Amino acid sequence: MSRHWSVRGRRRTAAPLALLLLLVTAVAGCRDEPTEPVRIRIATGSPTAVYHAFGQSLAALLNRELPEVRADVVVTAASAQNVRLVGSGEAELGFTQADVLPPREPEHPRVLAVARVYDDLLHLVTTAGGPVRTLADLRGRRVSVGADGSGTEVTATRLLDVAQLDGERVRQEHLGLDDSVTALREGRIDAFFFSGGLPVRGVAELARQTSLRMVDLGDWTEPLRRAYGEVYVTRDIPRSVYQADPVSTVANPNYLIVSAELPTTLVREVTRLLMERREELAAAHPAAGRMSPRSAIVTTPLPLHPGAAQWYRAAKP
Repeated sequence: MSRHWSVRGRRRTAAPLALLLLLVTAVAGCRDEPTEPVRIRIATGSPTAVYHAFGQSLAALLNRELPEVRADVVVTAASAQNVRLVGSGEAELGFTQADVLPPREPEHPRVLAVARVYDDLLHLVTTAGGPVRTLADLRGRRVSVGADGSGTEVTATRLLDVAQLDGERVRQEHLGLDDSVTALREGRIDAFFFSGGLPVRGVAELARQTSLRMVDLGDWTEPLRRAYGEVYVTRDIPRSVYQADPVSTVANPNYLIVSAELPTTLVREVTRLLMERREELAAAHPAAGRMSPRSAIVTTPLPLHPGAAQWYRAAKP
């Protein structure tokens, strides 16, 4: 504003009162000018998957608590696409599995971490009366390995590779969660993979309509770790989640990521709300309630955004 209010020497004879009135009017006008809110687009995933439920709850929280922010969610194919969108500036926040990220920290990262949020468990879902009982039974069958650009696709294709079921050994379909559920229900595929936090709403809804079998994948964690790194761990899917026999499966952590260009103060506030309002976020999906400041800072290979790091240092997790 200073360039509009410089008074040159030749105008110093102007009436002081007139100048004062002009200044007061101008300042009042500046205060009345509406300011554009900061837009935060949150890249999520399928409408019936965890990322979307979590993202919607987070967007509502940010909109309520940060008046200068306008947050909304973007439906995507999930992890791999989310990383691309945040890195290209087409989204400000997003969710991704750790195994989608480069194994080493880039020299000049365009994407940084806010928090490790929870673990994604790889589901291999089929009908209870169907022929698929083990991973090897997928040979020659029609199987959805996840949508193009999803974290499911990355993990599932790696698993098929280490199990020597890659290439044409499995008739692969690239369907998102909702389309996979429909295709299995209609008998157009024999099984589908999906990677998500427990419970995955789309799978739970299918389980209420059809008897399901969850295929045990726990024995494949170590082969995946040897081939692709130590990001993979074994986790359990209890009977209570989908009313199916309990199994162990492959899991890997997922992160809330952020554009490196987002201001430090804003990211610090996002981090604060993410951690301090965990109970509210968990009401949208239980996976959100599994976060803690102590585990949230473990985001290898991504460094934390400076704003997130500031909040964790002050909180002393």
